[in-house]
Amino acid sequence: MTETAAPVLNYIPYEDFLRSVRSLSRVLAADAWKPDFIIGIGRGGLVPAVYISHELQVPMLSIDHSSKVPGFADELLRKVADKSASGTRLLFVDDINDSGGTIVYIRNLLADNGCTPENLRFAVLMDNCRSKARVDYAAEQLDRAEDKRWFVFPWEAVMTAETLAEEAQAVPERLS
Repeated sequence: MTETAAPVLNYIPYEDFLRSVRSLSRVLAADAWKPDFIIGIGRGGLVPAVYISHELQVPMLSIDHSSKVPGFADELLRKVADKSASGTRLLFVDDINDSGGTIVYIRNLLADNGCTPENLRFAVLMDNCRSKARVDYAAEQLDRAEDKRWFVFPWEAVMTAETLAEEAQAVPERLS
């Protein structure tokens, strides 16, 4: 069995996080497309979604996809798909679009439940240009083929370095 190399933990200072959120909020505010709801994707998208919701003064909903409990978020996603079909515009927010797995899962489930694509957008703080999913808005671009750092957002900084390394090593394809 091969041991995965220790990840390079890149702690994002609060000021940088805030700058990214404000930058993303400015882009969203300038766009002609306006969301009726901001939807934070749990766990990493919840904090940025709260900030964007406050800055844009748009109500926020949350969906926990990170729990990895099969079907847990699906009922709520079906409900927001119904909202979209009735004309409600939904902006999903996450911290990072890394592999694209979360966004692909959410998009597919929404589409399978009648979501209207014109009423759906995705925004992230960091977007991997090599992700299998594209987003509509991003504060920052990165290329995972070249940038292997494990980003530690301010709300994750309370975790121990050992726990962060374990989480990073659980997805070795992002590190090597």
